[in-house]
Amino acid sequence: MSDSEELDLDGGEAPEAGAPSPKKGGIGGILPTILKFAAIGLGALIFIVTVTVITFNIMNRGGKSQTSTTDPASPYVGKRPVYAYYTNIGSITVNTKDLTGPRYSVTVVMNIGYDPEDQAASAELSSRQVELRDFVRTYFQGKYAADLTPEKDAQVRREIQTILNDRFLDTAKVRSIMFDKFDVMEIY
Repeated sequence: MSDSEELDLDGGEAPEAGAPSPKKGGIGGILPTILKFAAIGLGALIFIVTVTVITFNIMNRGGKSQTSTTDPASPYVGKRPVYAYYTNIGSITVNTKDLTGPRYSVTVVMNIGYDPEDQAASAELSSRQVELRDFVRTYFQGKYAADLTPEKDAQVRREIQTILNDRFLDTAKVRSIMFDKFDVMEIY
């Protein structure tokens, strides 16, 4: 046997150089392959739909609606609600709690925001006008000038809102505190 001869492992004749190679199966060989890929695609589609439905139900807690209560003062709220404001407190000027060092004076014009549909809140705020003026006066008299800096403005608003809601008002709920004027000045 020489190096140029091919090994005939099939035991048959070697195909001739120009003859086409025999094809396996024809159409009968393609059909099972197509069916196999169609079944794989259908199985993948069913799997994806099932996982999506299960995930959606878990995220929705079985179809229960998800409502969240967010703080209206939060910077992450999309649309801010519209409130009605009680504006009859007027201008209040008091001295701060600072007794040593420079003395400070605070002038405040405060507005109280409440739900516009809440007529009871409007009536309660109107009936407590004198008490509200006294509350604003005593609140700012009990603060140091360092507690009334612009950096602490949001904290002051939240604190006033909490005090009014928890300890001062009966039925009304304060939703927002706004200042038309909030001046802290050193007294000479």
